[in-house]
Amino acid sequence: MAPSAVYYTPQTAPSQAQEKPTAAPVKGPALAIGSPATAQDGKYQSLITSLEQSRQVERHMVDRLLDGATTLAPSSFASVHVSLSPAEYDALAPRIPELLAQLLGGLEPLGTVHILNLDSALPNLPSELTLAGFTVLSASQDGALIAQKPAHSAASSVSLKSAALPLRKKADPERKASKKALWTLNAPSTPSIDAESLLTEADRQRPEACEPVAGAAPRRKKACKNCTCGLAEIEAEMLAQSKVVLLDGSQDGQAMEVSQSEKARLMAAAAAAPKATSSCGKCFLGDAFRCSSCPYRGLPMFKPGEKVEIDFGMDDI
Repeated sequence: MAPSAVYYTPQTAPSQAQEKPTAAPVKGPALAIGSPATAQDGKYQSLITSLEQSRQVERHMVDRLLDGATTLAPSSFASVHVSLSPAEYDALAPRIPELLAQLLGGLEPLGTVHILNLDSALPNLPSELTLAGFTVLSASQDGALIAQKPAHSAASSVSLKSAALPLRKKADPERKASKKALWTLNAPSTPSIDAESLLTEADRQRPEACEPVAGAAPRRKKACKNCTCGLAEIEAEMLAQSKVVLLDGSQDGQAMEVSQSEKARLMAAAAAAPKATSSCGKCFLGDAFRCSSCPYRGLPMFKPGEKVEIDFGMDDI
């Protein structure tokens, strides 16, 4: 059950006011905030004793709340009672808004805060309470001030910026229709094109996959993959009948023209034979790296142990 607002009005004259603070008749958990000065003169203990007669009381020192050593649970107290000395109120004047913000968060909706022993300290405290979000209920002449937390919370407020509806641009029907026609593929103003009418008779004829090969007729340079016209067989036969020129790597080397089968035999023998080595190890790099008596002078660059071959079937010879 949420606590209700309580209006406290002193019934006695200022001269007959009681020295001990009295607890408000609001039921629910209470928070008692004191200081070393009020704990030493007994006012803080008297406040706690009077509150414990009717409710559960939690105790905190004001310096621990302001230093961040203790934090209040949100909306966990029905009432908060602050008991400090007037000198301490004046010393804490710059940090009063910070303290009131913590008290507002720890109070339940319609919870009350009781600030005691004010005397002449903090004359602007009612304004500070109003700015913090409290509603000032009463102020007695004995130095006690009672304020109440509103029923609504700060989280329930609605921002005018978020609640405002966005302005919408007035739509132009003509512009919308022209834009729609621009992106329409079958617009009525654009005549359709028959793709079949663009084809000629030559386009309609199916090309042959591979033309037959004639011996003397011009042909393609190379057979295609998976050839079925016989060009691959003709190329294989021409390659078998072609000749290859081998250059000997000796100082008075000679050029020999051999067949493909002889070439394969010589290459197999060269691969099986031990590779020749040179004293400098740079003969295969070319004439720029060869000695004056190098037997490889005049030959092109080659890999170590490789013989230079010239194929008479090459197009650039």
